[in-house]
Amino acid sequence: MKVAVVGASGAVGQEFLNVLAERNFPLDELVLFGSARSAGNVYEFRGEKLTVKELKHNDDFKDIDIALTSAGASISKEFATTITKHGAIMIDNSSAFRNDDDVPLVVPEVNAEDAKDRPRNIIANPNCSTIQMVVALKPIDNLSKITKVQVATYQAASGAGAQGIAELEEQTKQIANGEEPTINKFQYQLAMNIIPHIDVFLDNDYTKEEMKMNWETKKIMHTDAEVSATCVRVPVARSHSEAIWLETEEELSVEQVREAFENFEGLTVIDKPQSKEYPMPLFVAGKDDVYVGRLRKDISNPKGLTFWCVGDQIKKGAALNAVQIAEWLINAGEVK
Repeated sequence: MKVAVVGASGAVGQEFLNVLAERNFPLDELVLFGSARSAGNVYEFRGEKLTVKELKHNDDFKDIDIALTSAGASISKEFATTITKHGAIMIDNSSAFRNDDDVPLVVPEVNAEDAKDRPRNIIANPNCSTIQMVVALKPIDNLSKITKVQVATYQAASGAGAQGIAELEEQTKQIANGEEPTINKFQYQLAMNIIPHIDVFLDNDYTKEEMKMNWETKKIMHTDAEVSATCVRVPVARSHSEAIWLETEEELSVEQVREAFENFEGLTVIDKPQSKEYPMPLFVAGKDDVYVGRLRKDISNPKGLTFWCVGDQIKKGAALNAVQIAEWLINAGEVK
């Protein structure tokens, strides 16, 4: 088994290395690729020092079985044919192919079988905020079809990459020192603030991030349920949080849903409000599972439920989900 990581020097690329090592992924050789700027960087993996190669249009992927890519949408589009032409399966973390009809969009706990139908040998990794939400929605949908979802996200600075978290840290220090905060990555100062704006605004006044949660949920869950989202950037280093309201065809009890949560792979329930136990980014960062709590009936809707959901967007929201796709492909005999 020969695996490539494209974008090895980025935040998700580095998380790929961590996750592959943590899960003892069954590979024989790992090859790292990056831009001309990051080529030559050296990283350690399983006690071996690996040097990043420059990504070029050549035959470097001839013997690669699986390529985990996270180098941005433009790079993924430019190099997709180069990466897949010799048979490598490209699991792409960018937004490049998520809406393409001939590219499956996969969260293994939800729709792993979709990964078998990949005419271009490309599988797309969904947006981080969508991944954690659909993992939590799936066990409810299994009980009764979900007809509507409303969600407000509270997304960490690191969702904007390494530059995002660096800017939050810098601004926090500057404010503590009585200095004017530097603003480059975000639209406004993020430290001691929240920004109800992630990605660009579209003609319907939703942002692209908000519409991704609609489009991607429909594709992953094979549903016609609409998702109305408000996505907000908050001054948290790592892990996204979401407040979710949903409606089902049949009325469900809190007890039914809690049991479904507890028995679903990839979910951890922390839901003891009387003793102040509920998921928070502070404690979920670095964890594999999606965490849910604050589960209750929606008092405005007899067929409605609401709950709180937290997940590490670099891990499950990016690198881990991609590696889990690769693991599923191997276990399903899709990789020879």
